[in-house]
Amino acid sequence: MNQALKDLLDLLDLEQIEENIFRGRSRSAVVPRVFGGQVAAQALVAAGRTVPADRPPHSLHAYFLRMGDPGAPIVYTVERIRDGRSFTTRRVVAVQHGRPIFSLSASFQEHEAGLDHQAPMPPAPDPVTLPTSAERFRGYDHLDPEVVARFLEAREAIDLRYVDEPPYGRYGEPREPHSQVWFRTAGKLAEDDPLLHVVLATYVSDMTLLDSVLLAHGRGGWAVGDVVGASLDHAMWFHRPFRADEWLLYDQESPSAYGGRGLGQARIYTQDGRLAVSVIQEGVVRVPRGPR
Repeated sequence: MNQALKDLLDLLDLEQIEENIFRGRSRSAVVPRVFGGQVAAQALVAAGRTVPADRPPHSLHAYFLRMGDPGAPIVYTVERIRDGRSFTTRRVVAVQHGRPIFSLSASFQEHEAGLDHQAPMPPAPDPVTLPTSAERFRGYDHLDPEVVARFLEAREAIDLRYVDEPPYGRYGEPREPHSQVWFRTAGKLAEDDPLLHVVLATYVSDMTLLDSVLLAHGRGGWAVGDVVGASLDHAMWFHRPFRADEWLLYDQESPSAYGGRGLGQARIYTQDGRLAVSVIQEGVVRVPRGPR
């Protein structure tokens, strides 16, 4: 386990300041604001701390309301909506400088047997045959070295490997609106806590989901300055148990972009082919206006 992963785990270990109130910090992000995956993961931690350990989360629905300030703490207030016989529901609001920046609703369920089927895992190469993030970035001479450094620092805790060139690696011509990445934590986790693995997948899920929107239009993203954007809302469904320190395939596509917004949808599979998570996100994706 590298130091970056230890720091990420520490970041996700919120301070409890009242029964239903928690406080979190921020870390460096690729852009000068709080990374959306961080605030979503921390909000899920806050919700999970108020739920029995034998009820892992099965879904979350969230809205990004304002840009977060990475230099200020974030206060998470949990509302205990429902405690049923099988399901538990929580609502979380994240606040900075007296204003809400993020809201999340999450549902938790105790394990039970039931019907079982899934969509098959799509073909993908073995992750160990793919270049690491550092290896890919060595060939991107067109990117500002400071941008590269920020990307690598922000992803140092996660071993994330693109199957094909990311949007900022090759752009200018539209490509199929489909992207695949393999990811796992940069080191083994001693904890078997299912909530932690779900929280880490939530953190990673916001890193690349809108890539497929950019690919459809031949855009490289904020790293090359040909779009501006931000996450708007985010939803996840956790179908089957998984470990975030084992390889997970993030298969992503975009069915639509319109009105300054782009939609990404994805499935996360374990390396042995089990469908673990479904994800949908809409984000602002705008082409910068030139000088008048």
